[in-house]
Amino acid sequence: MPSWIEYIACAVCAITAVLAAEGKRMDLFGVLVLALVTAVGGGTIRDLCLGAQPVFWIAQPLHVWTALIAAVVTFVVVRFVHLPEKMLAIADAFGLALFGIVGTEKALSFGTPGVVAVLLGIVTGVAGGILRDVLRREIPWVFQADVYFYATAVFAGALVFVLLRKWLPPSESHRYIGMAVILILRLAAMRWKLRLPRYRAHGTPPG
Repeated sequence: MPSWIEYIACAVCAITAVLAAEGKRMDLFGVLVLALVTAVGGGTIRDLCLGAQPVFWIAQPLHVWTALIAAVVTFVVVRFVHLPEKMLAIADAFGLALFGIVGTEKALSFGTPGVVAVLLGIVTGVAGGILRDVLRREIPWVFQADVYFYATAVFAGALVFVLLRKWLPPSESHRYIGMAVILILRLAAMRWKLRLPRYRAHGTPPG
């Protein structure tokens, strides 16, 4: 996995954290903590599950600096420029696509079975966002029915990536196809409100 992909993923996730801090009355320190947790949280959990030592951002501190710089720049920009409300969801979709495949590919490099790699890809993609939402006292997006095809999009893209790696000759294009599947599915779900069926016990009225 090219290192620049991980750096972009950290920057994008840090940006989502800053945008998510709107209205939460956080100062710069609080925003930076939120950005770091979002940027490295999922990958940290993945590396701990894989037994990868040290975890990726300790081995390469540039991930931390990338997240911090992206957060500070965004913190300054939003004070002078009003960004559309959908910017958070769009940036988050890119973070899902990048980190979802980063996590899946790293899990495969450790020799894990395909199903485990897919699950760790999902963890890498969504865990940082879960921590972000918990810290800002919100129900995590991954658990909200009205946040369309969130972890589902990562599952689909990670599965496509694993199958391509298994059945086709090695190619750099496999990871980008997987990322594209996640991003397109997530954006399409946002546009057309696609989602899985909601849980509803028999006899319970809709809504």
